[in-house]
Amino acid sequence: MKVGVIMGGVSSEREVSLNSGKEVLANFDRNKYEIQEIIIDSKQDVFTKARDIDFAFIVLHGKFGEDGTVQSVFETMDMPYSGCGPLTSGICMDKDITKRLLRSAGINTADWLSVKSMDGIDYESLDKIGYPVVVKPNSGGSSVATNIVKKKEDIEAAVELAFEYDKEVMIEKYIKGDEITCCMLEGKMISVISIKPNAEFFDYTAKYTDGGTEEMVIELEESLNRKVEEMARGCWDVLKCQVYVRVDMIVKDGVPYVLELNTLPGMTRNSLFPKGARGAGMSFPELLETITEASLKVKR
Repeated sequence: MKVGVIMGGVSSEREVSLNSGKEVLANFDRNKYEIQEIIIDSKQDVFTKARDIDFAFIVLHGKFGEDGTVQSVFETMDMPYSGCGPLTSGICMDKDITKRLLRSAGINTADWLSVKSMDGIDYESLDKIGYPVVVKPNSGGSSVATNIVKKKEDIEAAVELAFEYDKEVMIEKYIKGDEITCCMLEGKMISVISIKPNAEFFDYTAKYTDGGTEEMVIELEESLNRKVEEMARGCWDVLKCQVYVRVDMIVKDGVPYVLELNTLPGMTRNSLFPKGARGAGMSFPELLETITEASLKVKR
């Protein structure tokens, strides 16, 4: 079977995608699959470069990657592809919609505001939420243009920066606690990773720089593990996830809060999902094979 590793893309996370793609290319089992590198420089490249493969292993991030659009393209091409479908991908890319659905299902998530213009900043509601808050692009990833704001006077500058990357900005209550991520594979939580950045929060530098953060597969205390697992599975069900996702959470005083879901987790050497798989006794090649074979079984 000829597997095309779809990497690059047109989003602000192109470099991360290229780094993920290199790791995927290096770790696919060449005895089982014929692997082809496909670097996407424009949206049209998918139609021209991915025509002669049997399966698309998507390693794109951000827009035209995690937002459901490239998945829709592969659907029109009748091309099997890895991970979640267009609907789930699009929903999870939109942090505001994700949080609305999670909250409606009774799943803990921090209070927030969605802002569509500078004039739309509701300072009265922000006072009720309380500072500090996290300002970030609503549909961005990799913590690009994400900042912790501790006082009202600094909100405007942070929102302006976030608007450079997206047409909608989220302002979310900052919950100081223990950051964890749950690696979900075929609907099961295979591992939990503790994230302790050497910065104020898990920003772009901490995510993609060697030594930028301390990440460790951990075993939670039984009752907390049960809460986290139930919440991660709840996210999977509510958002109709498929194959694999990463569920990011903050735990404060024994209570987990969902931050967001990643439908195409990074695959760089510093990325969390491969580390989580290793913690579950699964090598990188085994993880890639599991994702591929599970994706082929999904009814689209």
